[in-house]
Amino acid sequence: MRIRVSLILAFMLLGNGISVAVALEWKGQAVQGALLTGQVESGARVEAFGQSIPVMEDGRFLLGLGRKAPAALDVVVIKPNGLRQGYSLTIEQRDYEIQRIDGLPESQVTPDEQTLKRIRAEAARVRAAREKRFTAPFFDSGWSWPVTGPITGVYGSQRILNGQPRQPHYGIDIAATTGTPVLAPADGIVTLVEPDLFFSGGTLIVDHGQGLSSSFLHLASIDVELGQQVKRGQTIATVGATGRVTGAHLDWRMNWFDQRIDPVLVLEQ
Repeated sequence: MRIRVSLILAFMLLGNGISVAVALEWKGQAVQGALLTGQVESGARVEAFGQSIPVMEDGRFLLGLGRKAPAALDVVVIKPNGLRQGYSLTIEQRDYEIQRIDGLPESQVTPDEQTLKRIRAEAARVRAAREKRFTAPFFDSGWSWPVTGPITGVYGSQRILNGQPRQPHYGIDIAATTGTPVLAPADGIVTLVEPDLFFSGGTLIVDHGQGLSSSFLHLASIDVELGQQVKRGQTIATVGATGRVTGAHLDWRMNWFDQRIDPVLVLEQ
């Protein structure tokens, strides 16, 4: 589903009696988990989530709405002359599924202290990879599915493992046989190559620019190298059943900075 909204905010009266308009255009679906593309005039700046948002030379910027994005988000546009205009973005709230997974080894549900140390060290490496920043809009290549198959896990669902509530699922699970090629869903730069993480097994992260990245989990093999530039449709890995899984599938996740977003909504843009 696509929603395109063009909004000219109310004219602002300056001290000298001159009125000016601040334009802000959105493309995308304003719903939890979505990725929006904003458009302001060249040279303008944007603030949201209490921080400055990168704006490209042509005035475009991305805005990721996480699983718990509020019903209303304040966005501020700062014109090149310093004029500030606030805007409240209305965000549709979602109901999330409850997903139960039983039969996992207890060591994977409640890891021991040595395993916890490993998990923390691996999480630090993943965070460091996501902190790398590329300004090039690789995502302009457009989007396509990395793998086709039945969807067995959806974004935002609350997982209960062996009866114990855990973190929500932040990706989509696509069932496929081990060895199925995983294709780059968009252009990007490889920022993480890990063959065997505790939770996610073979793990690959591709940065698409402007804070947007894809993570591919439970891979059997990884066919690209750290720092390599990849093209949409290029084989980057193969589906596997590594890490904490109950069967072969691809877990595809997306981040916009620290906001975890829904890959399905990105594909629909």
